[in-house]
Amino acid sequence: MTALPRNITFDCADPYLLVGFWSQVTGWPLSAEDVPGDDEVLIQAPDPLPGFLFIRVPEPKTVKNRVHLDLVPADGTRDEEVERLLGIGATLVADHRRSDGMGWVVLADPEGNELCIERSAAERAAAG
Repeated sequence: MTALPRNITFDCADPYLLVGFWSQVTGWPLSAEDVPGDDEVLIQAPDPLPGFLFIRVPEPKTVKNRVHLDLVPADGTRDEEVERLLGIGATLVADHRRSDGMGWVVLADPEGNELCIERSAAERAAAG
């Protein structure tokens, strides 16, 4: 017997606000059932991927996430993706890019949840 993830759940102060950011990150649509003010809001991922579920909680984020997403650009480069996400509301946490092209960038979403941006598949393939 095995278990498959249905959703990846984010605790947050404002689910609808945060889902807007993550919808832009992924390109996935918001659930048609969700509206501003809802305590739970879903981004629907294409099958078989898990959706992203955002749930309102009363307490703020206070420490580094114990789990985070490592993302790769679907098209373009890591550096272009970092700039795109900074432009839609992410903040820079740490830059671990190296002069040889290796490394990653740690960003935070508008509520401080960390995520990493790695090189695209094309960048990894070109590096050998």
